[in-house]
Amino acid sequence: MEGYKREFIQFLEGAGVLKFGDFTAKSGRKIPYFINAGDIKTGDQISKLGEFYAKAYFEKIGNKKTVLYGPAYKGIPIAVSVACALSKEGLDVPFFFNRKEEKDHGEGGVFVGYKPQGEDIVIVEDVITAGTAIRESMEILSSLKDSKVAAVFVMVDRKEKGKTEKSAMAEVGEEFGFPVYSVVDVYDIIEYLEEDEKNAENVERIKNYLAINGAKE
Repeated sequence: MEGYKREFIQFLEGAGVLKFGDFTAKSGRKIPYFINAGDIKTGDQISKLGEFYAKAYFEKIGNKKTVLYGPAYKGIPIAVSVACALSKEGLDVPFFFNRKEEKDHGEGGVFVGYKPQGEDIVIVEDVITAGTAIRESMEILSSLKDSKVAAVFVMVDRKEKGKTEKSAMAEVGEEFGFPVYSVVDVYDIIEYLEEDEKNAENVERIKNYLAINGAKE
């Protein structure tokens, strides 16, 4: 496992973003661990989150300039933090996000921030479980006729089945024709947990869950 991935998992756990226990996912599945970007609460934490996304961005896309899109609401601070982190590394990219309700006064419209004009767009989200949020984003972004989504970045690939035996991330990528990247995946989390025997119960529960709900790819 790359060093920054281990650091990222430590960061998620320390910030309370990664929790272990009994939870219900948006999909309705009972899950043994939960990831919630809404638990990022300080400037230092959101700054660090952006830095990890930026590392994944450079690893997968390189220095290519795109436009970052953060879906409301959790994607908004993620997009801002990633743009700041990329800027510190010499890549100044614009960003924008959507309103939940279209504004009918002032500047109007559903988007806030940069208005893409033919550039590639990169969506930054927290996680993909069933792919619903990304499909909603694609519908919103369809009004931008001259721009296209080039990739999606999320914190964690849960490696769970979507509508088929493939993962939701793989299904989204195939449906829309762009890659979906993650900073880490659930198997990285398992590898990290296995380094300490006190995590044995959580490791077993996650493995048992994946035996039933894990994607076949």
